[in-house]
Amino acid sequence: MPMNTKKKIGILTSGGDCPGLNAIIRAVVKYAHLKDWDIFGIPRGTDGFIDVAQGKVEPESLKLQPHGYDVPGVLQGLDILQFMSGSVLGSLSRGNPAEEDVTLDIIEGYKRLELDALIAIGGDGSLDIIYDLAKKGGWNLVVIPKTIDNDVAFTERSVGFDTARNTVTQALYDLTFTAASHERIMVVQVMGRDAGHLALHSGIAGGADCILIPELCPQLTPKTIEGMCKYIAKLRCDRRKFALIVIAEGVHGLNNQKDTYIAETLANLIREYSHHLCSNGSNEYQGLDEIDTRATVLGHLQRCGVPSSFDRILATVFGIKALHLIEEERYNRLVIWQNGCVESKSLEQIMPMIKWCHQENSCPSPVDPEGFMVRTASSLGIYLGESNHD
Repeated sequence: MPMNTKKKIGILTSGGDCPGLNAIIRAVVKYAHLKDWDIFGIPRGTDGFIDVAQGKVEPESLKLQPHGYDVPGVLQGLDILQFMSGSVLGSLSRGNPAEEDVTLDIIEGYKRLELDALIAIGGDGSLDIIYDLAKKGGWNLVVIPKTIDNDVAFTERSVGFDTARNTVTQALYDLTFTAASHERIMVVQVMGRDAGHLALHSGIAGGADCILIPELCPQLTPKTIEGMCKYIAKLRCDRRKFALIVIAEGVHGLNNQKDTYIAETLANLIREYSHHLCSNGSNEYQGLDEIDTRATVLGHLQRCGVPSSFDRILATVFGIKALHLIEEERYNRLVIWQNGCVESKSLEQIMPMIKWCHQENSCPSPVDPEGFMVRTASSLGIYLGESNHD
């Protein structure tokens, strides 16, 4: 039977920030307060444990209160955490500590806080690192998935993805009008280092003509550029004098190299090949070389914004589920969203696969090339690369 004694729980955010992190923290603190449990917010990911171990931070100062942050005047007592993006705890995006003394400090900081369990909010990279730390330190761990890439294995949705999808979709909507007004080709680069979920979903919702993602187009090739230019020429013959192209940052360049500004590279390649097509004098390509092609990198704007209602709900149910697992003393689990319900999976069962993927530099949860979303994009006539445009 679950223990009903008072518990001390740590919570931290790790990796890149995204909308919904504060909503998770809020839910955890509010439910813990009802149970008279103490929640300790660990600042700046696992680095907060180092500060505790080195005596730079007193444990009592890390205790979180249920009302969030005080707001002065007539708004005093307003709880705004669920509406705030970023992380009030701060977050770090860095690799596994290479030095043994750093690991020992992290474990010592956890011990000094006398925690009964830790709730770690992170993506699959953070999960890999914190899982190893928990094993070394003997921690009771519960992980909540968050990432705008939506590529954490075993969960259909991660906190932050829905808001980022809305942000990119709105950007595509806005760019469509300037593209149409100037009859331009707009190439928009979105995040997605290993997975194309964000580019594919927002591209469909935002009315993109072409979507390139790592799963379908691992790298740019002459054949892909040729196919895209011919596709754009056909659009112009059909009276659409502009084009909207979405490319995930994980698509590599012509020499299969990582390209930080792959959208700019693609825009240049389109310009070059357009001139080549027009040099043969064919009427179907006439004027293609005169189209102004521009690249836009949305960058960290995709991590910003007020969390969507779905992300707030997802964050809240994930936070409550994490505490339910701790209440039941079902530790070392990943909270997941599956078939419209919140569930959990054993970390011992799923970590071997995740670690193998990281060792092989493969994505634990990529877009399914045969899945419904890809088939939907293809059925709309969206250009997805030559392999899906035969």
